[in-house]
Amino acid sequence: MPPERASKIRFYLTFWLFILSSVAFLDRTNISIAGLQIGKEYGMGNQQLGWIFSAFLIGYAACQVPAGWLAARYGPRRVLTLSLLWWGVATALTAMLPPGVSHAVVLLVCIRFALGAGEAVMYPSANQYVARWIPVEERGLINGLIFAGVGAGSGLTPPLLTWLILHHGWRSAFWFSAIVGVVAGGIWWLISRDTPEEHPLVSSEELLWIRRAEATNAKPVSDIPTTKPAPERIPWGAMLRRRDLPALMVAYFSFCYIAWIYFSWFFLYMAQVRGFDLKSSARYTMLPFISITVFCFLGGVMSDRLTRRHGLRIGRCAIASVASVLTAIFLVLGSQVHSPQLAGFILAAGAGALYLSQSSYWSVSNDIAGYSSGVFSSMVNMGGQIGGAITASLTPWIAQRFGWTTSFGTAAVLAIVAAICWTTVHPERSLDY
Repeated sequence: MPPERASKIRFYLTFWLFILSSVAFLDRTNISIAGLQIGKEYGMGNQQLGWIFSAFLIGYAACQVPAGWLAARYGPRRVLTLSLLWWGVATALTAMLPPGVSHAVVLLVCIRFALGAGEAVMYPSANQYVARWIPVEERGLINGLIFAGVGAGSGLTPPLLTWLILHHGWRSAFWFSAIVGVVAGGIWWLISRDTPEEHPLVSSEELLWIRRAEATNAKPVSDIPTTKPAPERIPWGAMLRRRDLPALMVAYFSFCYIAWIYFSWFFLYMAQVRGFDLKSSARYTMLPFISITVFCFLGGVMSDRLTRRHGLRIGRCAIASVASVLTAIFLVLGSQVHSPQLAGFILAAGAGALYLSQSSYWSVSNDIAGYSSGVFSSMVNMGGQIGGAITASLTPWIAQRFGWTTSFGTAAVLAIVAAICWTTVHPERSLDY
């Protein structure tokens, strides 16, 4: 345990990364909440909205590896601050789209692609922060806290933006999102530093606690690798030779395919398929994201506890594999029940089960790659966002031709694929530089 007198700066910065994660998903999901109004104004159907949703994820996926390199090269402070300004501009451009403009679909596709490219640095930068600031046995908890922002941002989006849309029109939702992002980025610049050594408020006790594994060359858990010094060059060859890298990419492909059903289509599913009005749909759409927030944090805590007791294979991999199986079960059950209310709760449980594994994806990147985790995690995340881009367009296509039960069944099959992939991952074998 760290000394009682040690400062807690790493936790304050983690809290602000939780806020930034919330802002990121506010910017990502606002388009799905405003989708009904945008579709009516510009004459778009679900398929065209799907193209717009996918454009964000294509830009996001395409820029993952460059984003990881930027985070490793220039540090999370500068990279995240500039990216938040980028998000603000792209979101404001959406609000500035004139009524009746021709080629609105093309313009929105371009804007959302640009937003996705800008947001690509969010989690590689956060992962770089974890590698530089967080001891091994706290990484599950810290990643869980950061990614709990996914649920918080997505959960607050439906009621908050629905109120803005009903009272001030859909453009107000995007102006609000843009302003929040710019302010949050400015605060991050003021309070953060790239390493604990650079931060004036980090006490010597906290610094020693963070760096003790390097100082003592001791492993705090039997199979946890010590943190290695930052390499002069990014070890591309060593990363690409790992057999568990493609396994993690496929698993995260499956994870994000499922997640983006909730982010892109759950609001419209509850309104169009389950028959809720706008306000009721917004309330029920909150349920998966409340579940995500709670279970993401819980998954991080469980991961750290299991890691301390049983090692990294159990603490990271077993929990993720079991969570994926539970996700498949809830997706199948929730899509088949007749009661709209019960379906909302069961599918929300599926979202929670899915995010029980979220911390593991990012913690294993730290465990395996150390100071190169920003790049390693960006490759895993690239695989995930390809899955998200596919689901944004494929889900309504499957639903239109085969029904929404088949759409959720497809996602359940991918959850089982993720569970299998996790059995091949070895975080206890750290990267050889």
